[in-house]
Amino acid sequence: MILRARLVLPVVRPPVDDGAVVIAGSRLVSVGRWADLTAAERADAVDLGDHILLPGLINAHCHLDYTGMAGKISPPKNFADWIKAIVALKAEWSYADFAQSWLHGAKMLLRSGVTTVADIEAVPELLPEMWAATPLRVISFRELINIRPQPTADEIVGAAAREWAALPDAATRAGLSPHAPYSTSRELLELAARAARQHGWRLTTHVSESESEFEMFLYRHGALYDWLKSQRDMSDCGLGSPVRHLERCGYLGENLLAAHVNYLWRDDAATLGGNRVSVVHCPRSHAYFRHLHFPREALAAAGVNLCLGTDSLASVRTTRGEPVELNLFAEMKAFATKYPDVAPATILQMATMNGAQALGRRGELGELSPNALADLISIPFTGKASDAHDAVVHHAGDVAASMIDGQWAIAPST
Repeated sequence: MILRARLVLPVVRPPVDDGAVVIAGSRLVSVGRWADLTAAERADAVDLGDHILLPGLINAHCHLDYTGMAGKISPPKNFADWIKAIVALKAEWSYADFAQSWLHGAKMLLRSGVTTVADIEAVPELLPEMWAATPLRVISFRELINIRPQPTADEIVGAAAREWAALPDAATRAGLSPHAPYSTSRELLELAARAARQHGWRLTTHVSESESEFEMFLYRHGALYDWLKSQRDMSDCGLGSPVRHLERCGYLGENLLAAHVNYLWRDDAATLGGNRVSVVHCPRSHAYFRHLHFPREALAAAGVNLCLGTDSLASVRTTRGEPVELNLFAEMKAFATKYPDVAPATILQMATMNGAQALGRRGELGELSPNALADLISIPFTGKASDAHDAVVHHAGDVAASMIDGQWAIAPST
């Protein structure tokens, strides 16, 4: 298959005016100028017309399970109150509620240009049925929590690893997600890290997400500390930041996607960079909780790989009369508004190739290059090549076409 577009945006190289990509099976063969193709090749091409053809977006942190919770929880006074509220809401839901929510979120992501999503799975019974119900490339990170002593960390991690390893395509579609430092024990973190290494899986964990979590670990006080002190062993608190705690547990590594990281202490950025940890920023969730300034500058200076995610709709502000959706374009736009000094090309990288790097799939996902997987999207565009990155970052509405693994997920209208 050959696709032609007014502009091809490979991400890993400058835009190509009147460009074309050649696809064989599920892989890209070449990316270049339409004029360089032979007459025979041109005859079989699909011409997308006035569009930008670019890599599918990579949502590096999402909770599809919670899509149906949009607008159900008012922005709280503190993070501990929000945790209590979502725990209570989850307890009211049935399997059917979670399944419907999951599928609704997957459809939102698909039509808004995401082709790969790192999803936190709190309801493992949904898989693999949900995988089969969407063309999205979903990498499911099984959520692990152990505040109370039973079952043991060994039992929790052992059962999760066995069940996840038995899933189809587990080598590329499975991962583990110890929820957060405050909701897991040191033993669980150590065991999860060991299991991930054994299976070649990625890890993802909410790290330094809130001021309450930061205060709990650094100072042994705050709303989260007060709520949890009767439920877990607090001897791991008062010894440094959440990042420092994870470092002591031997948990930091290049296979870790640290979600949020909104609060840093002293050498935290250097520690994350030195351990090659990727950080996933979720701009709209950050605004929902009214967190302090995201430490982008310190993380970038430390060489941390920065990605973008949507988080869940349970932590995105709703506006009366306007539907709220999981949408990575909306996250890029929110980031650009907050950080006008960051180049649009850099923001697009955060939503594509940086996410691929975090997932260990650099060269395969998040870019248009020979031998990369044929994950592509197109959006309307009639401007100049120099404006392409800005047009993508500020795109609104559905994508015109989406291809995943060489197959049309949303076929073009041409």
